[in-house]
Amino acid sequence: MTWWSVVRFLHVVSAALWVGGQLTVSLVVLPLARRLLDAERRAAVLRAVGKRFGLFTIAVFLPVQITTGVAIAAHKGVTWESLAEPGYGRILAAKLGLFCAVMVAAALHGWASGTGRPGTARVLAVASLVGSLGIVLLATALPAT
Repeated sequence: MTWWSVVRFLHVVSAALWVGGQLTVSLVVLPLARRLLDAERRAAVLRAVGKRFGLFTIAVFLPVQITTGVAIAAHKGVTWESLAEPGYGRILAAKLGLFCAVMVAAALHGWASGTGRPGTARVLAVASLVGSLGIVLLATALPAT
């Protein structure tokens, strides 16, 4: 095991926690909250879950993803120019672009939720989740070199 294995492990585990958290909230927490809680308690629980998930995103997920992602890219010799090259570069560029779009959608989801726009929040949550799954797909498509 090398230092780079640990860096990559942290990158993957952090991403798994974030995407897994989105799936857990969407597929487990929301349906149960809708079925078991009255509107007032449901709103309180979902607001608390959202704040906690947002805190995790800002305090853990983003710092780990950015730090480990930059380190991995530097270790692999990725340059701005290489992001335009076929193979690893273009796939990584697509992954980075989608990552940025997902982070914007997630932030706007938090804003829409906090300002009482449930329809907009739902669309942004779905966009963030689908985009996150796209990032995982792109990550699995990155060549090993």
